[in-house]
Amino acid sequence: MARSSGTALPRNVLVVRFSALGDVAIAIPVVYSLCQSYPATRFVMLTRPWPACMMIERPANLEVVDAEVTTDYKGLGGMLRLARELRQQYHIDAVADLHDVLRSWAIDASMRLHGIKVAKIDKGRGEKKQLCRGKLHRQLTTSHDRYVAVFERLGFGYTESFQGFKSPKSPLLPAKDAGEHWIAIAPFSQHQGKVYPMAQLEQVVSELSTWPGVRIFLFGGGAQEKKALHALMSKYAHTMSVAELKHNFTDEFALLALCDVMVSMDSANMHMASLVGTPVVSIWGATHPYCGFMGWKQPMSNAVQLDLPCRPCSVFGQKPCRYGDYHCLTGIEPAAVINKIKSIVQP
Repeated sequence: MARSSGTALPRNVLVVRFSALGDVAIAIPVVYSLCQSYPATRFVMLTRPWPACMMIERPANLEVVDAEVTTDYKGLGGMLRLARELRQQYHIDAVADLHDVLRSWAIDASMRLHGIKVAKIDKGRGEKKQLCRGKLHRQLTTSHDRYVAVFERLGFGYTESFQGFKSPKSPLLPAKDAGEHWIAIAPFSQHQGKVYPMAQLEQVVSELSTWPGVRIFLFGGGAQEKKALHALMSKYAHTMSVAELKHNFTDEFALLALCDVMVSMDSANMHMASLVGTPVVSIWGATHPYCGFMGWKQPMSNAVQLDLPCRPCSVFGQKPCRYGDYHCLTGIEPAAVINKIKSIVQP
């Protein structure tokens, strides 16, 4: 393990990443690996309550602080108060800012005023902007590697030791019979530019439901999503909507660990499946793996996407389609998704 020559490593490192769910999931292999490599250092992960629940099977030297930044620590005053509390309670002597947003800037500034070293993520905003404008077309540094670089600037050498969550268990799961294939499908994302059309997804579900020995598990959250998934579950055999079960992240990880493959958009579900080593057939529309958000250890060969000159048009898929038809998604034939699943799961 590399370290700064003649410089003692920090003993209490504050790691800041408030959101989003997928970005916190990407950070888990990095933070857990560092915890295992540096047992004498305490890492304090600052995030929001919902992402904090993902951090199961924590190393002994990892503390997770779940702060509600929209209520309990609202605004600049709230962030400065949070920084003071963390500094005093955990004796912070270094900050790894994996977020680089207004909230984390306030914490960074407060820590610097007290002589504490801060390293911030380089998000490569300029490169990503060029990628979305068609001025370059190549793989950019991944979010995972950008996180690693932050810790390296604090003097930590990096060795990937995290191998995924090993033993998530859930009493909610049915028994998986020998010879069965379980397929998880997470068809939704926050932005339309990342969502495969439901009519085409239904064709995928329809085909999969005819495969012998296959069970399909549908993932979703909001009221409209639950309604759409319930319709699919009611229509096709061997299909269950996980959205209708009261469950937590440990339950989801336990289910994903038993699945042979997950079909997901460019969303947090891809990253969650990656954390238990489940192969992901990822569908990409307005966004692109080149932006650096591919699932941890997921091969590019499992991505389903169209080679269009307008892709990617945005980093996060939030911009409306300039042509109005979202051909990057509507143009993906269900057969392409099914064939990619077949390459992993033999029906």
